Amino acid sequence: MPKTKVIIYQNEDGSVPLIEWFKKQPQKAQDKCTAMIELLAAGGHELRRPYADYIDKGIYELRPTVKRIHYRILYCFIGKNIVLLTHGLVKTDKIPRGEIKKAIEYRDKFIQDPSLHSCEMKD
Repeated sequence: MPKTKVIIYQNEDGSVPLIEWFKKQPQKAQDKCTAMIELLAAGGHELRRPYADYIDKGIYELRPTVKRIHYRILYCFIGKNIVLLTHGLVKTDKIPRGEIKKAIEYRDKFIQDPSLHSCEMKD
């Protein structure tokens, strides 16, 4: 089965919120998040708990945990592709509602103009 293409959401101004957040995280968290993204690329729609879960309105969460801190990467599927939208660093059971709304907004912008909002992951 071929790996799923992973695209990271990019704003109109070229900034990439997920990457900006990612670079601020401890190295162990970066390593765990990278490994989970690779697992998602390999598993696609088949990836389930404890690694991934459906949230709402076509938005899913990738669920890496490092030292009891729950890192969440919100994503969606556009066809066979995965679009990583935003993040949520939580110590509770629920992702902040604002992050889910932001993910939905980013998804909708991506669908309107994928070429403007695509930052492809490099192998």
